[in-house]
Amino acid sequence: MSDEQIDSVEALLEEARLTARMPEPGERLRLRQAADLSRAQVAAAVGVGRQTIANWEEGTSTPQPPGRAKYLRLLEGLAQLHPAPAETAGAVPPGAPVPAAPASHEPAAPAFAELQTARDADGRAVQGEPGPCVRCGGVTPFKATDGRSLHLGAMCQPPAPAAPGAAGEAPAPGTGTLPAAAAPAPAAPAAVTQTSAPAPAPVSPTPAPVPSRPQRRAKSAARAQAETTGLIARAVDEELQRAQGDTEAALTALLKRAIPDVMTMFEETRATARYTYTAYPALPDILHKPSKKKPDQIWEARPNFRHPDYSLKAGGDIAVTALDVNAAYLSALKCWLPIGKLEHTVGAGGVDSKRSGVHLVTPAEWRHPHLPDPLGDRDEPGALWVTDATLRLLLRLSGPKYGLAQAPEIHESWTSGATENFLDSLRKTLTAAREDAIAREDTVTAEYIKAMYSKFISTMGESRHNLEMTRPDWMHIIHSQAYANLWGKAYKAHQAGLEVIAMMGTDELHVTGDWRSVFSEGRGVAQMKIKHSDAKASGEYTVGRVSR
Repeated sequence: MSDEQIDSVEALLEEARLTARMPEPGERLRLRQAADLSRAQVAAAVGVGRQTIANWEEGTSTPQPPGRAKYLRLLEGLAQLHPAPAETAGAVPPGAPVPAAPASHEPAAPAFAELQTARDADGRAVQGEPGPCVRCGGVTPFKATDGRSLHLGAMCQPPAPAAPGAAGEAPAPGTGTLPAAAAPAPAAPAAVTQTSAPAPAPVSPTPAPVPSRPQRRAKSAARAQAETTGLIARAVDEELQRAQGDTEAALTALLKRAIPDVMTMFEETRATARYTYTAYPALPDILHKPSKKKPDQIWEARPNFRHPDYSLKAGGDIAVTALDVNAAYLSALKCWLPIGKLEHTVGAGGVDSKRSGVHLVTPAEWRHPHLPDPLGDRDEPGALWVTDATLRLLLRLSGPKYGLAQAPEIHESWTSGATENFLDSLRKTLTAAREDAIAREDTVTAEYIKAMYSKFISTMGESRHNLEMTRPDWMHIIHSQAYANLWGKAYKAHQAGLEVIAMMGTDELHVTGDWRSVFSEGRGVAQMKIKHSDAKASGEYTVGRVSR
């Protein structure tokens, strides 16, 4: 046999050894949790995705090269640090008598859990004459530190102990009883006058139902969300320890690392996603900012509305409350985002409920006397580029449900296939972490989370602060979605009989009347609170009606 053939045989044998030594899925999960490691940490060390580690631990897939060898090596090391409870040295089953120590002057041999693979100066496992493994009895050339044969890493399972009462088992010391197999059988009755009913057949246990694919996906998503939320807590703890409890210094450090941290979270939440996306698509000229001094060419419909019939200078007695929308940009992550390369269409052909992008439109005139223009305050009339979020709002308002305006004229579009759930996992994770921080009155974590989602949106375009993606179309769409959401709250207030006095920015809505009968008060994402940031018009104030 040639050297090449011998190498091929050895390679196959090593491949077989890898498969034979791989712990069961449940043991893989136990070892990782015992070491307090996240799936993200293991995935980074092994060189695979976090979802791959989850699949290996759940048994839905088998570890494969090239990551399998590294994964096995990690499990071998963890098994030595965290042996299974049943293999702990000196373990005694509950209720069993503790055996007396043997009267011997020789040192006791190491227990199974204490055995380690012998390694040379270069870290290679020591091999020798094949012999029976001291743990499982299988033949192996690898040696333990005491010279006995032992499978590499002691990853084999020891033979199962014989069940109590097996044939030939000696009586337990001090019990005075015989094993069931050796006990005398009761004497048969002298005569049988009635045939006994046959013993019922043993009923096999009902197999556990196999979870469906949606159930497995939901379970994986929930687990991923819990692990991703843990990244936030660990980051806060790290900076608080580094700052020795100085919350201001810790918060300053957290704000500086908010962008890379939220990008890590974004990638983590993508582990269970079904959509792939283009991080650096070819962009049309309309999505490139002309220069630093010139504004973007996409109109985001940012509102700056003040009701012309009311004024602070009028000196009236009409009570107004300035309301603040909580986490407006966080809620706006729920929007239709294009996930592929943008394609150009002329006319209304690019408008589709399953597509998203930017559109050149000529809007109809807005004539409602009590509601702000959904396009905001425009400087120039005529055609303008708007996002999909704005166009969807305009089309809804022109439909039969609202009937507030005519439909816009669509000239051309740059769109691709889209989904409304692309950022949903990230949104839910940040929302849950935010609610937890608020409940614990943890202002450091709450401000850190706010910085993460706000900077995530503001730097996903053409920004030098975030080079992991270039999606200005996403940035404009999310901004526009926040403004569209605010317009929806203004419409809800108007429908409930409140007068909309002002609507500004992303999250500011001023109304008259009993606003608490319309909106829920609080700091939650779906709630509203009184605004206390603007010294001129904050909280509650009064206006007067302007005579015309």
